[in-house]
Amino acid sequence: MLQIAPSFLSADFAHLERDIEILNRSEADWLHYDVMDGSFVPNISFGFPVMASLQGVVSKPMDVHMMVVHPERWIERVASYGTRMMTVHQEACPNLHRTIQQIHEAGMLAGVAINPGTPVMMLEEVICDVDLVLIMTVNPGFGGQKFIPSMLDKVRRLKAMILQRHAHALIECDGGVNLETGALLKEAGVDILVAGNSIFRSDDPVKMVHDLKNL
Repeated sequence: MLQIAPSFLSADFAHLERDIEILNRSEADWLHYDVMDGSFVPNISFGFPVMASLQGVVSKPMDVHMMVVHPERWIERVASYGTRMMTVHQEACPNLHRTIQQIHEAGMLAGVAINPGTPVMMLEEVICDVDLVLIMTVNPGFGGQKFIPSMLDKVRRLKAMILQRHAHALIECDGGVNLETGALLKEAGVDILVAGNSIFRSDDPVKMVHDLKNL
């Protein structure tokens, strides 16, 4: 069964208490939390004060996606908020293997994200060290973008690499995920769907999480 990680970026920040309550009673497996610095991506999102405020309020494990330059600077800080998974971008880490080690040493699962233009071959040397690979199915930085269909073949190639290397990494996809694209991603081999607008803008977010989970 698919795991579902609602994207906090799409929550209604004027009604956060309502949206967190919805998330808590849904079948969601994770809370996907995007940190953007305005440098690695052309947008700025929320940061550590908001992350700290979620402790003890959100009942789902935190899946933190660092869309920032030098993410290694923030590993201990991210871990201090009880984060379960910290994902960094291959494109932002000149010493990727070391960063993965540091995330593990801080007590978190380690994920690596790749942008649409980055080939999966860039992960060959670390695929057996990571717990998750996040394939961006849109160009990162903004919610509500259209799914890039060619990423389906990219998922298949990544799945083949994982199986060939006997690695344990899960595959997560983020961007343009809805019931239609989610079904295609599941067929391609995805384990975790990150969904934002399709959940928080639906008439019944709890039902939408259920429907995505049971594709």
